[in-house]
Amino acid sequence: MKCLRVGAAVSVVALGLLAGCGSGGDVVDASSVPRLRAHAADAINGKPRVVPPRGPRSVFTPFRTTGDDGTQVVTTKWHGRKSGFTGDIWAWVPPQYHQPQYAKSGFPVLIALPGAYGYPFNYWAGAPFALEERIAEWSKQGKTLPFIVVMPVLNPAKKYYDGSDIPGQPKMGTWLTEDVPDFARANFRTYGSRDGWAFMGSSSGGFAALKAVLKQPGKFKAAIVNGPDTVPDSPMWQGYPAEMRANDPRHLARQLAARGGPEVYLAFELGSKEDAVPDVKRFISEYTGGPIHSTLFEIPDGVHSGHTYIQRMADSLHWISEQMQGPLPSV
Repeated sequence: MKCLRVGAAVSVVALGLLAGCGSGGDVVDASSVPRLRAHAADAINGKPRVVPPRGPRSVFTPFRTTGDDGTQVVTTKWHGRKSGFTGDIWAWVPPQYHQPQYAKSGFPVLIALPGAYGYPFNYWAGAPFALEERIAEWSKQGKTLPFIVVMPVLNPAKKYYDGSDIPGQPKMGTWLTEDVPDFARANFRTYGSRDGWAFMGSSSGGFAALKAVLKQPGKFKAAIVNGPDTVPDSPMWQGYPAEMRANDPRHLARQLAARGGPEVYLAFELGSKEDAVPDVKRFISEYTGGPIHSTLFEIPDGVHSGHTYIQRMADSLHWISEQMQGPLPSV
């Protein structure tokens, strides 16, 4: 389950330029995805609290340009004060972020996690998937929200940490759910409520995204979960059964259901040829419902690969966007 193919070459033919596809080589047809509906957020009186950048501001290095408007993926190194871990983060703000009518608005944050080790590079920042170009196009069409995308490293030293604080190991759960959001709040205009915070991840990153939202639903409202593991399986849990159970999405889902909320929204993507099909469908059947809302996008002939999941990313982003808070223009 942990291996995720990311090395496919970028096509240079126009085949990759279907509706909503951006500049990547994968064919992504978002023409059937509808425009977002107006919806009420959780925020008090429907007025979300904008959180201005509070610093310390990061020094960014350009990584790649994503649009003719000058938008870029940038990168920096961030020291997590709560985890003690220092790692690379890539980030992108949508074109709307710099438009005058949104100058006083917050923006929703999507923390995007890769599969495999996700170290030392988070491949969602790269050109092959063109995630940022696609979000720019889909949000312009009104099909998804214009997310700020924050892409941290996942598994330092190429070990699997299950996005968790395993005793005696780097605190990667704290890094992902505390330090990475602190990075976003330090540098960008965000929202104070969970309406503005979501995860997306594939494979091992999908497990981390799923677990983060189920464990901390007061902070994160939604996740896109692609071909995930549904149980913790790091060998470093050996000798720590109680801690492992506390990071098991099944246990967390039972707890959340027993508490009756808060409500969370999980969009699963799954290739029909993946070995994980039975496990993921079993998880959806047995552990979602009540306050745990879920939908499944199954990709025909899809395999365990980011190149499979990008095909339905517009659908998944649309689905969670309907539950979240977008930017509000000045009046």
